Amino acid sequence: MEYKGLSLQIGHIPELDKEFVPLGQFFRTYQAEAKHPFAVAVEGGGGQVTVYETALRDPGLGSEADRLYVDRLVKCLLWMWGGWKVTVCGSDAAWEQLRRAYAPGGSRAFDEDFMGRVYEHPFQIERCSYEDRPHNVGGGEGMAGNLQGCRIGIDLGGSNIKVSAVQDGVTVCNESFPWQPKMEADPQYHYDHLRDAVKATAAKLPRVDGVGISSAGVFIENRCMVASLFLAVSREDFDRKSCKDLYIRAVADAVGKDVPLTIANDGDVTALAGSLAGIGGALLGTSLGTAQAGGYVTETGAVTGWLNEFAFVPIDARADVAIDPWSGDGGCGVNYLSQDGAIRLAPLAGLEPMGDDPSAQFRFLRAKAEEGDDRGMAIYRTMGDYLGHALAMYEMFYNTKRVLVMGGVAGGPGGDLMLQRAREVLKDYGSSLQVDAPDEKVRQLGQSVAAAALPQIKRG
Repeated sequence: MEYKGLSLQIGHIPELDKEFVPLGQFFRTYQAEAKHPFAVAVEGGGGQVTVYETALRDPGLGSEADRLYVDRLVKCLLWMWGGWKVTVCGSDAAWEQLRRAYAPGGSRAFDEDFMGRVYEHPFQIERCSYEDRPHNVGGGEGMAGNLQGCRIGIDLGGSNIKVSAVQDGVTVCNESFPWQPKMEADPQYHYDHLRDAVKATAAKLPRVDGVGISSAGVFIENRCMVASLFLAVSREDFDRKSCKDLYIRAVADAVGKDVPLTIANDGDVTALAGSLAGIGGALLGTSLGTAQAGGYVTETGAVTGWLNEFAFVPIDARADVAIDPWSGDGGCGVNYLSQDGAIRLAPLAGLEPMGDDPSAQFRFLRAKAEEGDDRGMAIYRTMGDYLGHALAMYEMFYNTKRVLVMGGVAGGPGGDLMLQRAREVLKDYGSSLQVDAPDEKVRQLGQSVAAAALPQIKRG
């Protein structure tokens, strides 16, 4: 396949999307003949800096391939790692292109605004020579995965607060407290329910040495910057009523402000659960559901603090297809590896999804696959190819040996077929990455128990 002047060798072209251009294969082909040293540094919360070393074919960005490479590379890095400052090292032309894109009214204005709000710092694109490039700072040093001491782990879901009390690695109790946070516009509702759940669980332990929380959303230094649980809360109330610190205040009022607290997104905690269950570190997790979530733990079982928002990480080099209405960008995971991704493919498979909302429409498509309808299975075969190409690209940015794939889209016979296809695609890349669904050990451990392992406890 010829694309932007490059000859891409692509195996496993998705059955229902013959024009799909795997971004990872575009990256690999571009990098194969790139000779001019180039690096991109991303600075996130707490001074953490992560540097990606690469090269450009032309530091002046004289071709479409050069310009697309820089645009998509920085987009990937921002949504994988997260940050408020990008330092472009080794190309003034790349800096100029990105400076224009990440500005109000620019092609990446959504990303610029989102990252600035999340990290509470004006978003910046800076430049330096390759020789003066920054170095990696922080990230992943904290050893997660320790269940010693008296701990509380919390999984904040859309309909229940699941809480576990753990004492020296033994689960003392698992409880579930019903709530409906997405329907409540008053932040006090969130505060009261979390505080009361922690208090009730603390009564089951002789003391509380630490509290860990797993939740969908973006958390920077334990502060909630974006979370779907606050869907009904206005942006004004979210800021005015200190929702960013609400979880911190609720836990402090329940067990004391000196008790260590660590909050992580649910993707990271799922990956941590796999590490705790004996799968090992250097583990990547992705959940395919209403959107696409991600998580990662290092070889030592540490959570890095990266964003891992795979929904907005592009996997298709074509940025003008499958446009996400929220960000205005195209080719991102949310429109390929989610319920919406399946629904998008349905007409191409000859199916009209039935149902009043995306969840019902997806259930219809999944039922077709479970019935053995080849139109439904074609959707899963196509998504399996998408997944394999996406994982091959993630492997370029994460030091990982194994991937756990979970979520409703990856369930049932169609999900089994999806994983099988993904493994076949990875073989074409020469990858040894192991791809699995969570096993029984991971399921039994549970998200709340894994969350209990997050805080670092100082004993004695």
